[in-house]
Amino acid sequence: MLFPSFVLATLSLGAAVRSHAGSPSHYDFVIVGGGTSGLVVANRLSEMNNVTVAVIEAGESALNNFNVSNVMGYSTAFGTQVDWAYKTENQTYAGGLQQTIRAGKALGGTSTINGMSYTRAEDVQIDNWEVVGNKGWNWKNLFQYYKKSEGFQVPTKDQIAHGASYNASYHGRNGPLKVGWPTSMTNSSVFPVLQQTFEKLGVQYNPDSEGGKMVGFTVHPDTLDREMNVREDAARAYYWPYEARSNLKIISNTRADKVIWANATQGEAVAVGVEVTNAYGTETIYADKEIILSAGALRSPALLELSGVGNPAVLNKYNIPVKVNITTVGENLQDQTNNALTWEGVETLTGLATFSVLPSVNQLYGDNVTALASYVKFQLVTYAKVVASASNSAVKEANLVEAFERQYDLIFNSQVPYAEVVFAPSGQSFSVEYWPLLPFSRGSVHIQSANASDLPAINPNYFMFGQDAEAQITVAQYIRKALGTAPLSGLVGDEVSPGLDVLPASASSSTWTKWVEANYRTNYHPVGTNSMLPREKGGVVSPELKVYGTKNLRVVDASILPFQLCGHLTSTLYAVAERASDLIKENYRA
Repeated sequence: MLFPSFVLATLSLGAAVRSHAGSPSHYDFVIVGGGTSGLVVANRLSEMNNVTVAVIEAGESALNNFNVSNVMGYSTAFGTQVDWAYKTENQTYAGGLQQTIRAGKALGGTSTINGMSYTRAEDVQIDNWEVVGNKGWNWKNLFQYYKKSEGFQVPTKDQIAHGASYNASYHGRNGPLKVGWPTSMTNSSVFPVLQQTFEKLGVQYNPDSEGGKMVGFTVHPDTLDREMNVREDAARAYYWPYEARSNLKIISNTRADKVIWANATQGEAVAVGVEVTNAYGTETIYADKEIILSAGALRSPALLELSGVGNPAVLNKYNIPVKVNITTVGENLQDQTNNALTWEGVETLTGLATFSVLPSVNQLYGDNVTALASYVKFQLVTYAKVVASASNSAVKEANLVEAFERQYDLIFNSQVPYAEVVFAPSGQSFSVEYWPLLPFSRGSVHIQSANASDLPAINPNYFMFGQDAEAQITVAQYIRKALGTAPLSGLVGDEVSPGLDVLPASASSSTWTKWVEANYRTNYHPVGTNSMLPREKGGVVSPELKVYGTKNLRVVDASILPFQLCGHLTSTLYAVAERASDLIKENYRA
């Protein structure tokens, strides 16, 4: 297919393509966003040789970008051309500070700049999707798609000596995505020290957390190519080995502005194209079958609103005609908050660390957990009232109560991990990052104008509820306890940050809170803004991932996850996109 009267960079040809004047640009499927989810869908749909697939991507190739490919280079791509570096609104409940949310602006999306950690979800969390009304979305079904996406690299003897361990039945060997441990792992002495220390604290070693049971101390794999010693992002896995497909086109350096609709006024809305803008102008890329939004949890809801799908109270403000009334578009934003503590190291440590501790609420709170459970249970209705009010009643209080009750059940009854603690020793420094996994705070993302060039207003409402801040404090105190427990205490010297001079052992709760608010960052795991839920429960997309009220518009990215997960999002997004691809293909097989 050729493009109309202007040039779009087409990576599969390595050069720009100019169309015959006046010939419309038609594809069967148009995917907005060439990131973690979008490239999976593009790859799988283009396996059907009787269809054509186009991917609209705002960024460009990062294949030869060392800041991306370097397995030891986490954060070096932050603030560069491959990072959207979204700014939040000033956070009312978190010291009034604005936060930066990192998200990839490149072919491969956020998989090009994330921490590469490959950890799945708890099985009961995925089963919960089906419980709330999404038929077929359960752990048993999704587990097969985790494995389908995965090209597991069996650890070497040296990696096993450094802590790598696996259960072969949990892993796929033939998928596009290479998953394994780094060539250079942290000194082998660290693994047994961490294992012994946390066993003393009641946290057992988990030899492989990828089978749906995550609680424990583990040495998780990463998304990397061990032989090439490079990051394995979605483009390396799902696009570059397949770039020669004549029915798959990547349209790079191009912004998607809005979905274009058919003129019919009756029945479900029919999407016919995507209006795009790049250096050569504005044009429409037409879709003869379906449009799939995979622009991420912060952009897909904004694209829906720009296209007339959303809350009339938002759309009317910017004179956008309402095509489909769904008040919850952009609501239910959930993200985690990250703090770090650092100690002096007593020996020089090298290599890439993949050590994680995922304790349950019982393991963190001990004898105090009963009182905590009672307090949180009592607060759930209040939480729902506050969030509903903050959304101007776009989200129903009753739906929020149900969601919070399910979250409570996961934490206190199912005993899913309550926090993740990541150890990153390097050189003479021993750093520990952590984040509570399931905060109750809820926020939103909405457009600020009818112009697609204006970024949306992002308000996660971090620490909206005091319990979320209290959890942040409790985990930090737990880490201090762990670093003071032998044999781990023998690997570290003095605490450098925050340090006992800033936060003494006797520090008050208010002193701790001030430190948390002044030093936290987002964990870059936003979800939920186009939730897959029944429409009456606040859903935006159906179990087939179709936007309610539309015939052929789907969303496949982190925005459809109705609840936050305990694992890093990447692995689940690959699995969700694999299953979504099969759901789409069922309708179009030759």
